[in-house]
Amino acid sequence: MELNKDNIHEWLQGYREEGTKLLQRLVQADSTQGNEAEAQAVVIETLKELGMTIDRWDPDEEEVRKHPYFASSRENFKGSPNVVGVQQGTGEGRSIIFNGHIDVVPAGDRTQWEHDPYSGKVIDGRMYGRGVTDMKGGNVSMLLALKVLKNLGIRLKGDVIFQSVIEEESGGTGTLAAVMKGYKAEAALIPEPTNMKIFPKQQGSMWFRIYVKGRSAHGGTRYQGVSAIEKSMMVIDHIRQLEKQRNDQINDPLYQNIPIPIPINVGKIEGGDWPSSVADLVKIEGRMGISPEETIENAKAEMENWLKQLKDKDPWFEEHPTTLEWFGARWLPGAMDQEHPFMNTLVAGYRNVLGADPVIEASPWGTDGGLLTEAGKTPSLVFGPGVTEMAHYPNEYIEMDKVFEAAEIMALTLMEWCGTEE
Repeated sequence: MELNKDNIHEWLQGYREEGTKLLQRLVQADSTQGNEAEAQAVVIETLKELGMTIDRWDPDEEEVRKHPYFASSRENFKGSPNVVGVQQGTGEGRSIIFNGHIDVVPAGDRTQWEHDPYSGKVIDGRMYGRGVTDMKGGNVSMLLALKVLKNLGIRLKGDVIFQSVIEEESGGTGTLAAVMKGYKAEAALIPEPTNMKIFPKQQGSMWFRIYVKGRSAHGGTRYQGVSAIEKSMMVIDHIRQLEKQRNDQINDPLYQNIPIPIPINVGKIEGGDWPSSVADLVKIEGRMGISPEETIENAKAEMENWLKQLKDKDPWFEEHPTTLEWFGARWLPGAMDQEHPFMNTLVAGYRNVLGADPVIEASPWGTDGGLLTEAGKTPSLVFGPGVTEMAHYPNEYIEMDKVFEAAEIMALTLMEWCGTEE
């Protein structure tokens, strides 16, 4: 192992220019929702170089909608291909899934970017661009891990399934479609931007919509009406109290550095239709975090019951209760036991490369790990080189040194987990 470790390190350092160019190509391919094909073509080209068997398909919307874990803000997935590459092991080794999403969130207000968000520009060891940290940098780390083993002639006993999936940012349809195709393994690694921390637990989340009712009146005699906007302020305050109550119940050391382990975020408000009228309807939309220790159904029930208590604070809600809907995207919570053999394998690889113990925490956001763990029966860990704080931010960047360090850790993890032929 020590000789292989040295060879892996040396090969990766010698491949830095090519590895950097690969990541640049992926970043320069804008793979926002509906535009994933160009970036997936780069992935396919790389998988072909690795000699992997390739499966490319657009998820069938009618099929995925039948699954109980389906959730999406999208009507169909035509022109948005999933890509899976399979490397068959020589036998008698443990299998693994490398799962990374190719979709990225929109760049947003480009005036807040110092460089074009799809430039892949490298400055002082950092590459900048939308999706570079969330999570194309991690995807490249996985590809580099496979490349170094192939080029050093290291043959794995277990199967490796590389998944480049769509739709993680809006509910996980890509990973769900891969599960429904039968792609499963004994463990999975997801290189989301963890700052090189290891996340054995991932919170889930789901989108909600609440309608708050009022009574319209002329603005000049607003006292004759009931403002849905004013009532919505009471609803939002009520939701904040639920958030505090839910988070006060969490006493998990993996969450000790996360100020709000499972937030309830109000992200959108719409109400009223005329400045001189009292608003009679407000729509509130947001995201509810789900603990790894609870189910989606239990979290839904808690929100529903909590909103019913509004009538105890204001009699208006007795005859005009809020209406709650669940819509759009959803991420399943997931967890891996910290004594799981794959956890031990990844920790050992980290120590071997960096000479220190990794930081182990719970994920502050949802990932496709919940789907892999629950729907795919594939225990999943989240670990990657990306900068957590820069995901979805302007001037998103990744440190290139971390991309190659992660690749080295992943290569050693593959060897230990899958086993190698002498």
